[in-house]
Amino acid sequence: MSQERTMAQYDVIGARWEDARSLPTVHPERASFLALLGDVTGLDVLDLACGDGFYTRQAKLLGADRVVGADVSEEMVAAARAAEERAPLGTRYVAADAADLPDLGRFDVVTAAYLLNYAREEETLTAMCRGAFERLPRGGRFIGVTQNPRFSFEGPRPDPYGFSFEPLETSAFGTRIRVTAALEPPIAFETCLIRPEVYEAAFAAAGFARAAWVPLHVPEAALARFGAAYWEGFSANPPIVLFEAVR
Repeated sequence: MSQERTMAQYDVIGARWEDARSLPTVHPERASFLALLGDVTGLDVLDLACGDGFYTRQAKLLGADRVVGADVSEEMVAAARAAEERAPLGTRYVAADAADLPDLGRFDVVTAAYLLNYAREEETLTAMCRGAFERLPRGGRFIGVTQNPRFSFEGPRPDPYGFSFEPLETSAFGTRIRVTAALEPPIAFETCLIRPEVYEAAFAAAGFARAAWVPLHVPEAALARFGAAYWEGFSANPPIVLFEAVR
């Protein structure tokens, strides 16, 4: 998928993406992501593919000092700036391509929720990883959420948790899929289940000293709300996964 097509589909979605946070998948995603982010008190955080700024604002609320969100979609950046205007926290937003970042300075942590899965080939994926790498000091962390490269279409589907996956095309890079969020009306977009070895090669080529996959956990509140049995399919075949790369 081209970067222009990625930008266009999110320009259409815009502020409606906030509605997707009502879907069940968000519970394990949010709890796991914030647990991995950890204590950011006094740190500088760059949030790539910031969308409407949800995780950007979370970093600020958790005590981060300088927090900047960047997204390739002008409409998403506009939605993030509107949220900042409604409830000022001191976050800043720029329209920028994560594969070709401007010089935004150095940050202690770079985050990216659903960025890497929009790369269309290894060169772009590596450029995204390198963009994060170049913003970090030695020991700095690049963390994020992405479509699970080991998701199996033979296993439990993510439909009960608010999203459906439709395979479109498979290559040595990965499987391009159409994702539909169960909203009214539905939101659909295309992304990729990139092969794990492709991810790992990109992290290494970008210069990261080490990288690891981090499984999600279902928080107690979600277990209590939906029941443990409800989450069995999600845990058996997670549609999303976390990553952590250290410079």
